[in-house]
Amino acid sequence: MTTRAPILAVVLTMMSSNSSPAQSTATGPSHEPQEHLHVVNTFRFEVAAPMQRVAPLFAPEAERSWAGENWNPVFLYPQPGRDVPGAVWTVKHGPFNSVWVNTLFDVPGGRMQYVAIIGHHIAQTVDVRVSALNPTRTSVEVTYSRTALTLSANADVQSLGERDRASGPEWQRGIETALGLAKN
Repeated sequence: MTTRAPILAVVLTMMSSNSSPAQSTATGPSHEPQEHLHVVNTFRFEVAAPMQRVAPLFAPEAERSWAGENWNPVFLYPQPGRDVPGAVWTVKHGPFNSVWVNTLFDVPGGRMQYVAIIGHHIAQTVDVRVSALNPTRTSVEVTYSRTALTLSANADVQSLGERDRASGPEWQRGIETALGLAKN
């Protein structure tokens, strides 16, 4: 189930509310155009559990069980908050507040996608693909796509991208712990 057209309108409206992040280039000291950095990173891991147990954990409310203390979504829609297609929530990211929108939510099919605008700093998508390798083992692929909305955000986009590449083991441990599979 998708809600792409209304979501795109919300994201474009949010981005156009501040004219400086919408700029695509700026002139630096050398008078050469500088571009807003765009980074795409994918990581993969496997979980020793059936897909039917793993896939639901990639929804905003369910992620609380494994994503760490900084993952605290505050739902704007629906109320009360729950994992549904089209959900909208906020999360604090360091000094920034972010708005997240669930743009694709197909838990049985193993596909979830989220768009987040982090302050007027970064726009990102998170694309999750979960597939059964066999009845007791699941493959997870996560792709982050981030764009700096201001030139000053380029360093943060680069740093987050570098961190993304190494996130598989951390996510795997969190999910295995939430499922009661973690080894002591």
